Amino acid sequence: MRTWNNASVSIFGQLKRGMIVRYFAFAMLLFAWAAASPLAHAEASSNAVISDPPKDSVHPARLEPLQIMSHGAAMNAVFYMAAGPGPHPTVLLLHGLPGNEQNLDLAQAIRRAGWNTLTLHFRGNWGSAGRYSLAHCIEDSRAAVEFLRDPKVIQQYGLEPGRIVVMGHSLGGFLAAKLGAEDPMLSGIGLIAAWDVGRDGPIMAKLSKAKLDAAFSDLPGRVVGATAQSLVAEAAAHAKDWTLDTFAPGLAQRKVLIVTVHDDGRESGQKLATNLKGRGAVVTAVDIDTDHPFSDSRIALETAAIRWLATLNP
Repeated sequence: MRTWNNASVSIFGQLKRGMIVRYFAFAMLLFAWAAASPLAHAEASSNAVISDPPKDSVHPARLEPLQIMSHGAAMNAVFYMAAGPGPHPTVLLLHGLPGNEQNLDLAQAIRRAGWNTLTLHFRGNWGSAGRYSLAHCIEDSRAAVEFLRDPKVIQQYGLEPGRIVVMGHSLGGFLAAKLGAEDPMLSGIGLIAAWDVGRDGPIMAKLSKAKLDAAFSDLPGRVVGATAQSLVAEAAAHAKDWTLDTFAPGLAQRKVLIVTVHDDGRESGQKLATNLKGRGAVVTAVDIDTDHPFSDSRIALETAAIRWLATLNP
């Protein structure tokens, strides 16, 4: 009987130890899954909005001023480089017309989340060489993507090849949508209060010169080579091919962020989101009750952008 008791205790002990080992292994797998889940990435990345990352003395975060060539003219640019050994993915962040709100706080938050962020001024804009036009802005945004894909640039700045996101505000959102429709290799497209250029062109073309000048009163000193009349004429001439809806087929099956605000472009943005969802795109739609430059909702904007970027993690 004593032998039986010892044997039973020994068997019970082995079973107990086996259960503990299996439980521990399961718990570790569950923890790894939770840490790798999109929700965990989103919550961790959201900290980048309000918290600085740990300092890396070997590979610190830094700022690189540079110039990017577009059709023979040098565009002034700033590269916000993320901390850590890398390589890092990169966001091309495009501002609007003329770029009074450059969203540099958003660029900083994106960097804290582990992404490099490239910002630039288009030709003829804020001191960049050349002459400004909407067509030139389209060419300039393409030139910026080509810059990020240059093998020498990838090596010099420690970029992660193939992981480029284009995000833009206002006119920049229009440019991001057009790029995304034409370039299937981009990892994601972010539209922030995007300007529906083709839709608004014919409407603005009916305004008097006085009203147009008032609407574009911030052009002098910020834009070279363009006037309110020339920009509106350009937009009106492309009424059929520069609308957000015309970009929808090219954005189908893509990962797209659409942030709308309570301005004249809200309807276009929400309509595009519905259109893209119907075409199979993975759309994150966020509506924020604020003005066009997000004057009182900067944290909300940064949170939406950072959480969306976290969903793009491999």
